[in-house]
Amino acid sequence: MKFAERMKNIYPSATMAINTKTMELKAQGIKVISLAVGEPDAEVPMHIREAAKKAIDENFSKYTPVNSIPEFREAVCHYYKRQYGVDAKKENVIITNGGKQSLVDTMLVLLNDGDDVLLPCPYWTSYPDMIRIAGGNPVLVPASSATAFHIGIADLDKALTPKTRMLVLNTPSNPTGAAYSQQEIDAILQWCLDHDVFVIADEIYDQLVFDGKPASCSIWWQKHPDKVAVLNGLSKAFAMPGWRVGFTLAHEDLIKQCSKLQGQVTSHICSIAQKAGVAALEGSYDSVEEMRQSFIRRRELVMKEISSWPGVVCCKPAGAFYLFPDVSGLFCPEMPNATAVCTRLLEKGRVACVPGEAFGDPNCIRLSYAVSDEVLIEALRRMKEALYN
Repeated sequence: MKFAERMKNIYPSATMAINTKTMELKAQGIKVISLAVGEPDAEVPMHIREAAKKAIDENFSKYTPVNSIPEFREAVCHYYKRQYGVDAKKENVIITNGGKQSLVDTMLVLLNDGDDVLLPCPYWTSYPDMIRIAGGNPVLVPASSATAFHIGIADLDKALTPKTRMLVLNTPSNPTGAAYSQQEIDAILQWCLDHDVFVIADEIYDQLVFDGKPASCSIWWQKHPDKVAVLNGLSKAFAMPGWRVGFTLAHEDLIKQCSKLQGQVTSHICSIAQKAGVAALEGSYDSVEEMRQSFIRRRELVMKEISSWPGVVCCKPAGAFYLFPDVSGLFCPEMPNATAVCTRLLEKGRVACVPGEAFGDPNCIRLSYAVSDEVLIEALRRMKEALYN
C-alpha cells in the first residue's frame, strides 16, 4: 500500500509501545511491574463516578455542542478562578478528547508548514510528532541536570530562528518532574512576547506540585489572550486517564478555530464524561491533595533508594510523578545505552521503564512512581538486582 509522506516523520509512542509489550508479557503469565506509563493508581473519586452513573440513568446520550456543554466550560472557568484568580468566559474554553487533542488541535490551527517550534528538551515523547503532524519543525532547547532541567532566556536566545512561531512549555514536566517558578514563567513569557512567539502551556500536572504553590501561564493568558493557550485535563490530578477529558483555555477566536477543526474530526467528547468532568472540577479536591501527598511520599522513597546506586545520578523532581535518572555511568559493552538498560530491567528484573531516547536524552531512563508503595518497593528491589547482580 501507498501511504502519505507525512507518516514517514511520525513514530509510535514509546510509552504506549512499552505498555503494550508489558501487557503482552502479563498475558503470558509473566509478572511484570510497569513503571512506564503515567497512570495514577488512585481510584476516581466517588462523586465523579456517581455523576457519570446519573448521566447514564438519565440517558444523557445525545450529541452535545462540539466545544462541550456550557456547564462544563463554565466549570473550567471556575477552576482557573479558584486556583489562579484568572477570569475567563466559557467562550474561552473547549473540551477535548484528552490533553493530546488539545495540543494537536491548537498546533494545527496555528502552525503553517515550515514554522519552527521551540521545544525544551528533555520533552514529552509525543511533542515532536505532534509538531510535525501540524507541519512544524521541532527546534530543541536543551536543558540538563545541571540546571534541574530548566531552560533560561539565554537558551531561548540560542534557539531562536527567523521562522520561530511557537514555544511549547510543559510545567511540571514529563519526563523530568521539573516545575518552573512563577518568576521563571514570567521571564520566559515576557521573552516570548518580545519575540512574537506564541506559547502553548501544557499544565496537565499543575495540581501535582510538591514544593510551594503551583505556578501557571494562565495569568499571562489573562493579560495577553492572543499570545498564550493553556492546556490541561483530568487524566492526572483526578486519576481519569481513560475518560479522555482535556481542555484548552485560549482566545475566543482560537477556540472557534479549534471547534471548527474538532467538529470535523471527532465532534465532541463523550457526553457521559462531560457530566463527570463538571463534578470533578466543581466538587471537592480532597482526593487531589491525598494523591499529591502520596506522590511526595513515594518521591522520597524512590529518591532515597536510587541515590545510593553507583553510576546513577538523579535530580529530585518538583512535581508530576516521574523520575528521570541519568544512567550513563552504567554504560558498558554489555549495556551500551539507555535502551539496553531498559531491556535488562525488563528481561532480567521484569520491570518496565522507558529509555531516555524517547524524550530527547539518551543518557537517562524514565520511571513513573504512580504505583502503590508496595509495588514501588518491589520494583526498586528488582531493578537494583538486575543492574548490579
